[in-house]
Amino acid sequence: MIRVNLDLVLEKRGMSLTELSQKVGITMANLSILKTGKAKAVRFSTLDKICQVLHCQPGEILVYEEEGHE
Repeated sequence: MIRVNLDLVLEKRGMSLTELSQKVGITMANLSILKTGKAKAVRFSTLDKICQVLHCQPGEILVYEEEGHE
């Protein structure tokens, strides 16, 4: 399963979800869905914008874990 670490990266950068939403141009609702791991898909263009603003790699936000490992 893919785990989303957006909240951890935001915390490391000292940025709120609201601030990220404004800088990336993505609604709070859509970022919240991504942050909670409820998104079924993520566009590369969205991931690209998030990584640009947070100065991070996609692998810092999205992590693969085998089922049953938490």
